Amino acid sequence: MPVLSEKTRGFTDSAIRRMTRICLECDAVNLSQGFPDFEPPREILDRLAEVSKEDFHQYSVTWGAQNFREALAQKQTRFMGITVNPDTNIVVTCGSTEAMMAAMMSVVNPGDKVIVFSPFYENYGADAILSGAQPIYVPLHPPEFNFNTDELEAAFRQNPKALILCNPSNPSGKVFTYDELMIIASLVEKYDAYVITDEVYEHIVFEPNRHIYFASLPGMWERTVSCSSLSKTYSITGWRLGYIIAPPEIIDVAKKVHDFLTVGAAAPLQEAAVTGLRFKDDYYADLAKKYASKRNLFLKGLDDLNITHTVPQGAYYVLLDISEFGFESDLEFCETLARDVGVGAVPGSSFFREPVNHLIRLHFAKKDETLFGALNRLENMRSKIPCRK
Repeated sequence: MPVLSEKTRGFTDSAIRRMTRICLECDAVNLSQGFPDFEPPREILDRLAEVSKEDFHQYSVTWGAQNFREALAQKQTRFMGITVNPDTNIVVTCGSTEAMMAAMMSVVNPGDKVIVFSPFYENYGADAILSGAQPIYVPLHPPEFNFNTDELEAAFRQNPKALILCNPSNPSGKVFTYDELMIIASLVEKYDAYVITDEVYEHIVFEPNRHIYFASLPGMWERTVSCSSLSKTYSITGWRLGYIIAPPEIIDVAKKVHDFLTVGAAAPLQEAAVTGLRFKDDYYADLAKKYASKRNLFLKGLDDLNITHTVPQGAYYVLLDISEFGFESDLEFCETLARDVGVGAVPGSSFFREPVNHLIRLHFAKKDETLFGALNRLENMRSKIPCRK
């Protein structure tokens, strides 16, 4: 038989989704895949019920329903500080996963290089490879996950076409400062590159940190392809509503790529989600406070159990240090944790280019009672998982 795609030879199944399947098999509290166990805003659900009885069951405009794009443009203009035109600056996608893939395919050609910060969300390397590009990995150094300017410029000297910027970052929870973003911007301009941003956690940022949209920096609008989604902001990860915001010349290409990838996002869900896009500013302030409370609850619980962990500045993930257990494989540790302790986590090695096997990722986008239940199980972690040192 003919040889199958060489591009996918090094791919494995998603470690995140694999851990969800394991959690289901052994009835573990799933703190691996980042989705909440609480309902979306009631106003959105009520509108969804109405939409099911209305005429929104056929294709919408390929690049997004008009009223959805208009509501999104108004919201993002308010938060980004940039005038976003609903007709020339937006493509609505099937989640931010498709947004990132469409952005990559719109910007890079086979043989181009793309900078990826490590640790990174597992799709980024695959996106680059599927686009025919070569990833260049630049480390973010713990515990603050800052980059070294010399290391970053060394990567830029390889003449990359683009840099991928996840801010706030998954899995580290890093929120890039204004000064850090300006360093990136200066290098992007110096070496004539684009930036593809993943900003799905834009509204989940913990004081005193603040989210700065890369496209809002001086001279960066023309060089930025901003990707995001409604998944985390409105707790509707299963709706798969994402988007790209960019200058018209980039959007014109992204529309074509998106059309041939998925045709269009679900019309009924776009109509229902318009309600959320029209929420006032107090919704987003309350969202940040809600997640700050969950972060504080969970981190205090980990501290009480003397479990070493990172302190996220944004998003809803925390990395635990499992060095004390002496496991050579963090994947084996996560499988043991789910089976014997009853808590699901993601092996940190799936996020790092470097040989990191002592970190695991948990998330706290859960009801308080779910987090307390997970902490109660983690209290028995040391007695149920023998040390292998």
